[in-house]
Amino acid sequence: MATDLVIIPTYNEKENITAMISAIFSLSRDFDILIIDDGSPDGTGDIVKDLMVKYDDCLFLIERKGKQGLGTAYIMGFKWALERDYEYIYEMDADFSHPPKDLLELHEACSDHGADLAIGSRYISGVNVVNWPMGRVLMSYFASVYVRLVTGMKIMDTTAGFKCYTRKVLETINFDKIKLKGYGFQIEMKFTTWKYGFRIEEVPIIFTDRKQGASKMSGGIFNEAVWGVIGMKIRSWFRSYKR
Repeated sequence: MATDLVIIPTYNEKENITAMISAIFSLSRDFDILIIDDGSPDGTGDIVKDLMVKYDDCLFLIERKGKQGLGTAYIMGFKWALERDYEYIYEMDADFSHPPKDLLELHEACSDHGADLAIGSRYISGVNVVNWPMGRVLMSYFASVYVRLVTGMKIMDTTAGFKCYTRKVLETINFDKIKLKGYGFQIEMKFTTWKYGFRIEEVPIIFTDRKQGASKMSGGIFNEAVWGVIGMKIRSWFRSYKR
C-alpha cells in the first residue's frame, strides 16, 4: 500500500475516469486512488470496477446511492484513509481540470517544505485559469477575495478543490463540526485547518476547464459557498481550536 491516497468523487465521469486513473498511476510516485461514486447513471462505477481487476491493490471504490454532496463524499474518504496508514491524502476532480502531474508538487510541498496542507492554487501567481468564461473567472476570483475579507485568511485560492492534507490535519479536525457540504466545504476545511494553526502552502497550478462531461457548478452551489462563510465565521467565535 502506498502512503499517498488520492480521493476522487465522481458523478457521470465515464468520459474521463479511465484516463484519469491511468494518468495518476503513470506518475513517478506511487499513489493509491479511492473513487467515491454517487450512483452515476452513466456507468462510471462499473468502469472503475473493471479497472480494479488490473489495479487490484491500489484502486478502490465506494459506491453511494444518488448525489449526496461533495463534502460528504470527501469526509467519507477521509475517514476511510484514517482507518488505514496513509500519510498524505489528496482531493482531486476527475475531469482533468486539476493536472495529475501536480500531485507531485503538492506532495513535495508537504514532505519537503513542511506544509500541513498544500493547495493547488489558481491565483497565487496571477490568474491561471484556461477555458473559463470571464464571468466565471471573476466570480471565482472575487469569491476568494470575499472569503479572505470575512475570515482573515491569507489564502489566495480559498475555494480550490485540489489539495493535499497530511494525516495529522485530518486526525485533528472533527468532521461532525464541518457544516458546509457543497463547494463551501472546501472553504470550511481550509478555514478550520488555518484556525488550528497548521502550516498552509499554495502551489501554483494551471486550472483547465473540463473538455469531457458536464460541469457540476451551479448558482445554488456558489451561493452556499458565499453565504455559508458568514455562518462559518460566527460559529468559529464559539469554538476552541486547541490541538
